[in-house]
Formats: sequence, C-alpha cells, structure tokens
Amino acid sequence: MLILTINPGSTSTKIALFNDLDLVVNDTVRHSQKILQKFEELIDQLGMRKKLIVKFLKKNKIKMEDIEGFIGRGGLVKPVTSGIYKVNEEMLEDLRSNKYGEHASNLGGIIAYELAKSVGKDAYIADPVVVDEMSSVAKISGLNGISRRPLWHALNQKAVARKYAEKVGLRYEDVNLIVAHLGGGISVGIHKRGRVTDVNNALDGDGPFSPERTGSLPIGSVIDLAFSGQYSKEQLAKLNHGFGGVSSYLDTNDVKKVSEMINNDDVFAQRVIKAMVYQIAKEIGSLYAITRGNLNAIIITGGLAYNQDVLQPLLEYLDHLGQVIVYPGEDELEALAYNMYRLLNDEIKLSEY
Repeated sequence: MLILTINPGSTSTKIALFNDLDLVVNDTVRHSQKILQKFEELIDQLGMRKKLIVKFLKKNKIKMEDIEGFIGRGGLVKPVTSGIYKVNEEMLEDLRSNKYGEHASNLGGIIAYELAKSVGKDAYIADPVVVDEMSSVAKISGLNGISRRPLWHALNQKAVARKYAEKVGLRYEDVNLIVAHLGGGISVGIHKRGRVTDVNNALDGDGPFSPERTGSLPIGSVIDLAFSGQYSKEQLAKLNHGFGGVSSYLDTNDVKKVSEMINNDDVFAQRVIKAMVYQIAKEIGSLYAITRGNLNAIIITGGLAYNQDVLQPLLEYLDHLGQVIVYPGEDELEALAYNMYRLLNDEIKLSEY
C-alpha cells in the first residue's frame, strides 16, 4: 500500500512516499524568510506548499489514485489524546481559522484532505502538537486564569521514545525519559511510562529560545514592549514565533549559516548559539530535577542535533546526568506512515475528533 506523508514545518515542507513501511522516495523543501514574508497569513501558503507536493508526485511518476493512505502532520487543533484522527469538517474549520493557534503544521491536515478528496479518499493526522498528557500540577502557571498548555513535537518525541524503548528491549510504557526536540522550535518533555506529564509550549513563549522563537521572556519587559505603541498585537505575535530567537539577533533562522558565521570568527554569533544551548540545558536540567533519579535516558533529536555547534556543547552540559542518546533529524514522516499503516491494517482504532 502506498502511503503519502506530509509534514509542513515552520521553515520547510517535508514529503515522503512509503510502500507499507518501506520508504520509496522523500524530499525536503526549505523555505527562506524572504519567501515566507510574502504571505500575509499562514493559510496563504497553502497553494504554494500543495503545488510542491503535486510536483513531487509527478516527478516520481506517482498517480494520486494509486495512493492508499494520505496523512499529514497534526496541527493546532483542540487538545486530544495520542492517536490517529480522520480529517473532518470540524477539524478543517479549526485548522483554517487558526482557532487554537497558528503554526505551519496546521496546513498538514488541510493539504492531505485536499489531495485525498481529489481521488475520493479520506485523509488523516496523527499525534498532533496539542496532545495533552500533562499533569494537573504542571498546568498551574503562577497566575490564576492562565494555565500552561502543551504545544510540542509530539509526533517525533513519541517516535524516538518508542525507538529507544524497542532498542533496549522494553515497552515505551515501561521507561522514563527526557526527550529534547531541537528544530525551528524547541520542545523538551518528560516521558513517564508512556505519558508526557510535562513539556514546554514550544510556540507561544515558553522554554528555551530557538532559531525563530523567543522562548520564555522577562514578563515585565514584555509588558513594557506591548504598551510602547511600537507594535500591534499581530506584530508582537510574529516577533514571538517567527522572527524571535536566533533570527532576532542574527537576521537568519538558518543555523547552518550561523555556523558559517562562527567559522568566520563572528564572536556575537557564537555567543547567541551558546546562549541557546545554555537555555536548552537549563530546560532539560529542570525536568531532571523532578525525575528523582528515576530516568532511563535523555534523548536529543531534531534537525539541530546534526549541528556540532549546538550538539557538542549541549552534551558537555548533560554528560553528568546519565545516558544521553542522540537521534538526529526527525522521524515524523516515518511515524506518520507507521500510524497510517497500522490503521489500514486494522491494528489500531481510529480516534474521533
């Protein structure tokens, strides 16, 4: 069975075609800030990203009607449990309107739906970024009326956690892990016997800063900025996620380019990357404190795990905390295919949105 997997990220569109669970062909299209700045709203990117996928299929001589499963990365929908969901009208409306927040992953379900519909088939998402398994204590923020909520790389974190468990001959439900996904956004979660009981909101200003997101900020200064008259609410939101983090300091969200700057003796670029790594280590350390030493491993994953200017100093911070496993890159396309394959073979039940 041919399975098409679609993963729109904040700076890329990743596509892969699987025959059952065997990868047939894949591609990653990078989107520069200059290209993304041309689109006023996220939904305006739909046509551009959809054309890339159609072009990908034509290039590889794949007919749409021969595809059995269409599945996209889950976006900001209402809080759900871990699982696979059919894209229905309610979900489409939530994704198109950004009712629960705006992120490029919102386009995953929409693109999968439009492509599947063109050949009379259904589309699906799995383990969206809003999977909520947080403990009630972890949700208390410090200000009554505002709760912490998880927005994280659930699909990849769950995939690498299961990969580790399988490697050591255990079930995912029997291990305790800290998993740090390092990409355009950064999420760090604690996995306690199959449930992620605490994780930072990797989109809306929580945790370490990333290539394009601010992470946590001094709230007093944010209040001053918000009432300075310099920015609208929409402009501040874009500074928070899109043009914050490394991008706000170095005018690029491409860490490869930052490494080139460092190699050319750019002291400030080196300091910014050191600060990002420092904050990632602090986030991991804060979760380590609540494990009480009952931890199988720390897992580092995501695209930034390939970058030695990020990975090596991070490992130096963590080497005294126990076993550290590195799974560079993202297993999200493979994880999507795995969920789709299991559904097509009646190995798992479909969850209802």
